[in-house]
Amino acid sequence: MSEQSERLIPGWDGRYFEDFTEGDVYRHPLGRTITTTDNAWLTLLTQNTAPLHFDAYYASQTSWGRPLVDSTLTLALVTGQSVTDVSQHVFANLGWDEVRLPAPVFEGDTIYSQSTVLMARPSESHPDAGIVRVRTLGYNEHGTVVISFIRTLMVFRRGHGPAPMPAPNDAAVAVRS
Repeated sequence: MSEQSERLIPGWDGRYFEDFTEGDVYRHPLGRTITTTDNAWLTLLTQNTAPLHFDAYYASQTSWGRPLVDSTLTLALVTGQSVTDVSQHVFANLGWDEVRLPAPVFEGDTIYSQSTVLMARPSESHPDAGIVRVRTLGYNEHGTVVISFIRTLMVFRRGHGPAPMPAPNDAAVAVRS
């Protein structure tokens, strides 16, 4: 292929404040299966000493019959899944409200998520950003909602914030395999 026929096709770069419309729903593209290691590491990393999350023998004696995934892992995972659509261009995360855990998450569950825009307004204190509020749902492979929360954040306006990633220099482009 000649250099003249090559063209750069940009990948998804996330939303800026101007891209948010109340009522829009973003089904986030990646699911994630939670492993025993994920659950044990996060639980112990955060110094959570509840054996329900990392002691299979202890957990087998509860009504669940097996370890529950630490709920802060579920919150972190679902928040992370939403970044590509909601906060790729975040100025600041302002908080989570109304965090609910309506069903348990177990090791081996695959979690998916989606977010609905509840509100988007210009920031009064930072003219280079806007305030966005979303309701995010996390659900398992059976479609059962396992977490819901409202998240409020500041998102940069287009043309503000950090510069996009640089292009390779000419020497790197000249290297061909």
